[in-house]
Amino acid sequence: MTLPSWQDKKLGGKARAALWLVTVVGEGNIFTKSDLRNAIPDAQIDRRVRELRPHGWKIATSREDPSLKQEEQRFVARGADVWIPGKAKEAKHKNSLTSAQRAKVFQRDNHLCRTCGIGSGEAYEDGIELAVLNVARRKVLHEDGMVEHQFITECKKCVTGGGADREVDLSALLELIENLGPMERRVFAGWIAADQRTLTPLDKVWGLYRTLPAASRTAVAEAINEMDS
Repeated sequence: MTLPSWQDKKLGGKARAALWLVTVVGEGNIFTKSDLRNAIPDAQIDRRVRELRPHGWKIATSREDPSLKQEEQRFVARGADVWIPGKAKEAKHKNSLTSAQRAKVFQRDNHLCRTCGIGSGEAYEDGIELAVLNVARRKVLHEDGMVEHQFITECKKCVTGGGADREVDLSALLELIENLGPMERRVFAGWIAADQRTLTPLDKVWGLYRTLPAASRTAVAEAINEMDS
């Protein structure tokens, strides 16, 4: 059977990436992200390759294969033919929770919105609207390609603003952490242990500055220039 061309822009990024791996890289061979991005200049192409894993595609990184350099990946095995209509569909997941399961999620998350940190019944910055917590769903893509839907506490405002069905790519997150310096990783580990990030004075000043209108931001920039002159 003749395969479609990976250069066919009518195909989605995931299908093109799969065809590129099969026809250009070949099973067992190594490629880099630069190779992939040069072949398919799509801002989301790295994610599209990771999305192949739930369909049986095996793509190893330096974490799974120590012989690889950090920027290298190995195309281990081909999975489902995702370029064929219907082959890229994901399994349906259970969306409902019992009252006991919801209570367990709230307790595990300390009855706080994991996105903005507000607690149930607390007032937002406007001082009028009170926070209502709910349980949101997260699609989690694990390093081995398994897709799991996990639950997390979020306030109604964050669910509405960011969408109720966000996606988390653990492989991408771990790669970002791996690229941090040793000191940065230790700081990050401290935030994890405390389950909060302590803001520095500079962080607080930046947070206030970002809320300013354009004219006020300009005034702050000019004031800083005068301080340093």
